[in-house]
Amino acid sequence: MPLQFNPVKLFAGSGTTVLAEKIADAYGKGLGDLTVSRFSDGEFQPHFNESVRGCDIFLIQSTNPPTENLMELLLMTDASKRASAHYITVVIPYFGFARQDRKDKPRVAIGAKLIANLITAAGAHRIMTMDLHAAQIQGFFDIPVDHLDASVIFVPYIKSLNLPNLTIASPDMGGSYRARTFAKYFNAEVVICDKRRKRANEIESMSIIGDVTGQDIVLIDDICDTAGTLSKAASLIMENGANSVRAVCTHAVLSGKAYETIENSVLSELIVTDTIPLKQESSKIKVLSTADLFAKAIANVNEHGSISDLFKVE
Repeated sequence: MPLQFNPVKLFAGSGTTVLAEKIADAYGKGLGDLTVSRFSDGEFQPHFNESVRGCDIFLIQSTNPPTENLMELLLMTDASKRASAHYITVVIPYFGFARQDRKDKPRVAIGAKLIANLITAAGAHRIMTMDLHAAQIQGFFDIPVDHLDASVIFVPYIKSLNLPNLTIASPDMGGSYRARTFAKYFNAEVVICDKRRKRANEIESMSIIGDVTGQDIVLIDDICDTAGTLSKAASLIMENGANSVRAVCTHAVLSGKAYETIENSVLSELIVTDTIPLKQESSKIKVLSTADLFAKAIANVNEHGSISDLFKVE
């Protein structure tokens, strides 16, 4: 029996409109018509201005702060279900609350699991996201998860730099697996910055495991929040004799004084994606688009194709 293909419609949340427009353009289909009405007290209500009955729809929204982005996504999902959409895929380029993936101290929430439950309860049939803070968060969902890998975007760019003495580095022990995965593409060595924290976003001490002398270092991380860790790691690496140091981070959260910290750091550049829109421009920040990758993933989901084919790095 031949495969059945339902009409496809893409909709954007208000927090990810620019990226969603790029995804829709790469996919070859305009964004659907969606309005978010607001009450005077701040309450809001998404409304589809066109029928989604029987359609395979893709709701595109990152859940970075403010939390209105998450709430808007949940309401969009619920509205889709109640409007009789056939299949609802929630596209979350940046999955917020992913750093709360376990109980690291008593009496705290496991935020990532809670968000997974909320999205599923709202009516999503499938999740599409990129570079989760911890890959095992996929197991928090009881529905399919397409976990895209930004290395297919970053690796070609790093190759284009033609760095003579490339060494990959992790800014902390937790990111060592990610760094080793990148290093395999270049047959490069790996060094690790071992940090100790006093509390969240505050580093007590840091040391380097490995030799960076005369090397061109590329730090690999999934999230850049305050940029404190990257800035401190970059300074330590240069103090230990590196030729240059730059950083690759998928999600540019960039809160607090992050932009100022980056500008004043020894980093040659910070390479990020557009999963989160930048709040301001910076001469040191290079943005690579994820639009083509998400568009291909959306096409493969709709056509029942392979997602793993998108993980091939050129």
